Amino acid sequence: MSLVPHNPQAGQVHIGLGDRSYDIRIATGLMSNADAWLGLPKAAAALIVTNETVAPLYLAQLQAALQPHYAKVHVCTLPDGEAYKTWESLQLIFDVLLGQACDRKTVLFALGGGVVGDITGFAAACYMRGVPFVQVPTTLLAQVDSSVGGKTAINHPLGKNMVGAFYQPERVLCDLSSLNTLPPRELSAGLAEVIKYGPIADMAFLDWIEQHLSDLLARDPQALAHAVQRSCEIKAWVVGQDEREGGIRAILNFGHTFGHAIEAGLGFGVWLHGEAVGCGMVMAAHLSQRLGLVDAAFTQRLTALISRAGLPIVGPDLGAQAYLHHMRVDKKAEAGDIRFVLIDKPGSAVVRGAPDALVAEVIQACCR
Repeated sequence: MSLVPHNPQAGQVHIGLGDRSYDIRIATGLMSNADAWLGLPKAAAALIVTNETVAPLYLAQLQAALQPHYAKVHVCTLPDGEAYKTWESLQLIFDVLLGQACDRKTVLFALGGGVVGDITGFAAACYMRGVPFVQVPTTLLAQVDSSVGGKTAINHPLGKNMVGAFYQPERVLCDLSSLNTLPPRELSAGLAEVIKYGPIADMAFLDWIEQHLSDLLARDPQALAHAVQRSCEIKAWVVGQDEREGGIRAILNFGHTFGHAIEAGLGFGVWLHGEAVGCGMVMAAHLSQRLGLVDAAFTQRLTALISRAGLPIVGPDLGAQAYLHHMRVDKKAEAGDIRFVLIDKPGSAVVRGAPDALVAEVIQACCR
């Protein structure tokens, strides 16, 4: 069963948000396709924000694609990793923009994974109170999740993504070719965000992932294209109804309440975001089961799939109180009460609270 209709146009997904609407384009070789760059905002200058890992692989390709459209193409290369999703990195972007006298029409291009996309979008939202930006995600996680929907942010030492803004890109360009250079650990991390769409909205998609997981791990182009397209369709459907997460959009955070606590508790960057989300989905499924919303067979099925994807299914032993502390900083929390995204039946999610004692039991059962 699926809540979300399929898009009949392969390779493109539209996010309908009125004057903030845009397209997600999905194809192999997209960065070198001249048509992909047509119709973007006109400006004298562009700024590519990337990181030290991605720059040697794709910076020259993107520069060549943009040079026919902009008189100047500036570059800001950040250090790589979640640990650098900080004010200091944000200032490096502003240093280039101001140092090059970039005006309010300058277009920012985020070339990289989720960290680059989030911090570039936040810089675009802030610089001169808003300049246009384009997402060019190069990781599976960014292509299926973080580049889509306009959430931009940096981390604070006390909480993940706690300082940011909703700010939509002009376009998202998912070049599937970039997934060929992705380390296996990063590929698995991206699969966590693919898997989450099944339990919250489309059990038929979960069936498909189970059947094609080996193809996805082997980077089969057709399998990856379908996984990215369907993930984006589901996210676009949700975001189109609730851009600023006042309601249904919160279901996209399945696994993230526990996952963000893992990231903050260990120190940002020790576990990849997708690894924490994968383990967080196991914990959220256990909590759903203990609340009588799903049965043990569902929890076991989801846990087995997450494990097959190469993701951790046992959380770090931070202690229940540390988990609860970090989860109270979560953006879904209300007046100090933790709100969880739970599966109320396979293919459907709900946001609700749970007693601390029950959450502590889940933490004890799911952690080393």
